[in-house]
Amino acid sequence: MQQILPAIALEVSVIILGVLMLLAEAFSRRADRTHMAKYAIGVLAAILGFSFFTKAVPGDVLWNVYSVDATALFFKRIALGTTIAFLVMALEYRHVLARSIPGAEEGRGTGEFYILPVFVCAGLMFMASAVDFILIFVSLELVTMGFYVLVAYTRRNTLTLEAGVKYLILGALSTGFLIYGITWIFGISGETNLALVKARLVAGFSGASITDSTVGPLVGNESALLFGIVLILVALGFKVAAAPFQLWVPDVYQGAPTPVTAFLSVGSKAAGFIVLVRVLDVFVAVPAVQGKVTAVLVLLAAATLIYGNITALPQENLKRLFAYSSIAHAGYLLVACASLAGDNAAAKEAISFYLAGYLVMTLLSFLILITVARHSRGDDIRHFNGLGKRSPFLAFAMTLAIASLAGIPLTVGFVGKFLVFKTAVATGHWLLIGIGIVAVGAGFYYYIRVIAAMYWREPEDATPIAVAPPTRIAIAVLGVLIIALGIIPGPVLGQLKERKPAAPAHLAQH
Repeated sequence: MQQILPAIALEVSVIILGVLMLLAEAFSRRADRTHMAKYAIGVLAAILGFSFFTKAVPGDVLWNVYSVDATALFFKRIALGTTIAFLVMALEYRHVLARSIPGAEEGRGTGEFYILPVFVCAGLMFMASAVDFILIFVSLELVTMGFYVLVAYTRRNTLTLEAGVKYLILGALSTGFLIYGITWIFGISGETNLALVKARLVAGFSGASITDSTVGPLVGNESALLFGIVLILVALGFKVAAAPFQLWVPDVYQGAPTPVTAFLSVGSKAAGFIVLVRVLDVFVAVPAVQGKVTAVLVLLAAATLIYGNITALPQENLKRLFAYSSIAHAGYLLVACASLAGDNAAAKEAISFYLAGYLVMTLLSFLILITVARHSRGDDIRHFNGLGKRSPFLAFAMTLAIASLAGIPLTVGFVGKFLVFKTAVATGHWLLIGIGIVAVGAGFYYYIRVIAAMYWREPEDATPIAVAPPTRIAIAVLGVLIIALGIIPGPVLGQLKERKPAAPAHLAQH
């Protein structure tokens, strides 16, 4: 495909859109701000379309910090798609939002709810391309600061304020771990670029030294390197909701506005895992610590799978159920991360595809949840009782989403789990495979409870649920994608194929 845009133009376009929306918010006299969300959806859809005319160049790194490989482009599209879906949800959620924000006119104060996700999207896209610790930190903070505001946006809701405080405190704590870990790795390697860090560590721990570096042989300093790695894993464990760093997830997911919960669940997790994969690609290449890093990842994956699935079993609130489900899905992704040292390419492919599928099925679930909650005045499972009679369309779409989350064959969720278990088999992680099989069985139980409520229980309110045309279109598209990618995953997997990146020119001479 012919390239007509440089990769960096995608982020620049999103930032320009955000600035223009800020100006429109400042000078517009209209109380209703929904037109801003509609314009943003159109522009972001155009940027998403143009991303397919941006060519991935393996090994091409701008300014030594920004990668334009196929993985980066793939995750940029995930960020754009997630933001578009968030704005569609926000339009459906606008009446709840207007009631929860003090203002002289209904609609005042809601503009930033449509603007902040655009800047968060830019941060997510920069994270997808970040191959330097400095850009990783800066883009991660851009994303996190946007979420701090979005989580606590409905200020009249005490649960929202509680969620915002918890997310702020624990987010700041994880940031401290991250910056200290980056500092520690920089002290050992003398570099912040991931490719250079990898070269320094591999050479240093093999007993060699590189002439243009102040870092000499590093043999004997394995404990220092492991300490820095653990600090970074703790920080990223907070971001991806891995046990035992997941304590913030249930309360934040339940208290935050529902579109923000969906955005946090999908966008933040995708960005966290792309950073985790790029960082682990460095550390698992160092033979001196490879086995210990893999052992830590195995423990994290096992703990996350067990905790997420066991705690999801008794949940009655659907948002809390999805919160614990999100932890469980992080466990499956960590299973693939534990396989990076053995089958690197297949593990990266499994992680990327799983996240793409998780995006589709989670956004569909939350879009339906917003629609039903607005009519039923609640988001417990009992509010879905008899949904098959009130709205067969919504009930069928939710069944598709739930089936995919559970991993039923012919859905994208099944293919994602198959690829994850395939990498685990290839690398011999039989303990994780056993735990994963039990976890899938537990998932069937708590997911099927939702389906049972929709079709086997009588509704508390038999009033039919009307679905707005834009929401109906979004639900239909997401439902079709769940089936299409479950039957024909090739188009997504094809986007992840690329040649092995070449070594940077300034390393090739050494």
